[in-house]
This record gives sequence, C-alpha cells and structure tokens, in this order.
Amino acid sequence: MFIINPDLFLVPSYRISPFTSSHIAINNELPNDNFAVGYFDKKFGEGNWNYTFNGREAIELALQYYNLNKNDLVTIVTTSENFYISSCVTKSIEKYCRWNRELLPETKIIFVNHEFGFPYLEIEKLLTTGIPIIEDCCTTFFSQDEKQNVGHYGNFSVYSFPKFFPLQIGGLLVSNTKKKTTPSTLLDKNQKQYIQNVISNDLKNESNLLYKRNQNFDYLLEQFLKLGFTPRFQTNQNIFPSALLLNNNSIINDLNKLKTFLIQNGIQSSIFYGEDAFFIPCHQNLSINDLDYFTEVLKAIIN
Repeated sequence: MFIINPDLFLVPSYRISPFTSSHIAINNELPNDNFAVGYFDKKFGEGNWNYTFNGREAIELALQYYNLNKNDLVTIVTTSENFYISSCVTKSIEKYCRWNRELLPETKIIFVNHEFGFPYLEIEKLLTTGIPIIEDCCTTFFSQDEKQNVGHYGNFSVYSFPKFFPLQIGGLLVSNTKKKTTPSTLLDKNQKQYIQNVISNDLKNESNLLYKRNQNFDYLLEQFLKLGFTPRFQTNQNIFPSALLLNNNSIINDLNKLKTFLIQNGIQSSIFYGEDAFFIPCHQNLSINDLDYFTEVLKAIIN
C-alpha cells in the first residue's frame, strides 16, 4: 500500500529531474571521464559548444552576442502556441531587452521554445525571415524532428542537463554559426569536470536510458488514461518527453489544489497555465512502484 498525506517531515521527493539525494554520493564516486566531449563534438562540431552553469546562463550568453538594448524585441514562439512560458526564459531576456509572443517588424531575435521535449515544427518558415534564431532545447535534449535537425536550425541552441540527467547544475550553449560560444563565467574547473563525469556516465548508456524513459512514460500514461486524462502532445519514436503533460479534461475542478496536493505528497508538479492541463515527473530513474504511487495520489484527490 501507499501512504497518502504523510507527516510533513516524512514526505518523499520526486522531481521532474532524475536527480535524487542518493546521487550526491553516486556522482561523487564517479571517475573522471571525457566521453561527453567526443559525444558533443560529434553532435555539434568541435569548438562549437561550451558547458554552462545552467540553461539560464546559456540563454544569457547567447543573447549577449547581439548587443541588445532595452528597447529591442525578442519574440518567443512555442510548440503549443499557448501563452505559458517559463519565467526562467522571460527573466533572462528581460535582463537585456523586451519580449513578446507575436512576430513583429521590430523583432530582433526569434526565441524558439521546444516545449516538454516536443519540437516546434514550423521553424523552417521562421528561417525565411532572416531573423536570428535561438533554439531553447532545455527540455528537448534527445528529441528530434523528421529531419533530425533540432538544435541545428538556430544560430544558437541552449540545453539544460538536469531535465534529463541526475545532477543539480549544468547546461550547454551551442553555436551553429561562425561565432564561437563564450565559456561560462559561473562554472569553475572542478564543476565542469563533475558535470562531464555525470553526463559521460549516462551517455555511455544512452540507449538504455531512453528505453527506460519511454517505458515509464508509456506505463504512467496508460494508468492515467484509465482515470480519464489524455496526453497534451502526441509522441513518436523521435520524441523523448521531459515530463508527462496531461489534459485534465475537467476531471479535477481546481488544478491549483491538485498542484498543492501533489507537492504535499512529494510529487513535483505544475499547471500548464492557460490550458486545462498539468505535468508531473516521468523520467528514467523512476520505478514501476513510484509510478503506481503517482497514480494512487491522483486517485486520492479525485475521490
């Protein structure tokens, strides 16, 4: 059985990230490993990428190349075309200029947000504008479109490692132009090696990681379909979601209460604001019992 609404000090902790407290010790024991260097050189080209402290720093370093002033405009487009956009993105842009959600004549940069691991599919149309593009691949590390070109359309692409790997810091800035990326100003040498050790360890087992991630996604979705929820996006063999995003279908009257209830029971969650939808963890380090626990927590609030 599962305990619902435990004592405050005995609540479990399930994050959108596959990082758990146990990885403090696991990661500390990993040997120095440079496998990730070859992986990224092959994927992005030697010298075209740099580690960053997180996805936010990667976004800011990309924006710095354009010498923006406060009146310049960055237009954000997203896969869902919903108005929801993470404050991590908007606050990073606001350090340099304005942002909006509609392409205008004064747009200086187009910021393409590939949401939840699902690529924005109209990016080739944006290329015809000639406006510089930054691809936000923070939740789309492994996913691709039919042309296998996600992360290579834009002038720059940015990534966030904790969305897919069990660590607390780390991002990537990639340049797809003659402009080279700027090294992180926040990471020290030891932190870079730490990130590289963890990423290398998981990338060596990439096929197993992706198999387990998709297996968990399919299993949890199957359980929630029985409760009346449906997927917000449709997956395919090229998609590896960062979380399970579900249409609520008016099953739960108050999604804010759902979010609070999930968090009270140790499950990181948020609402897909602007829609009747929410998202929860669904990564490779969850067991079937963990996923069954998620289902029982949802049943508890429904009942």
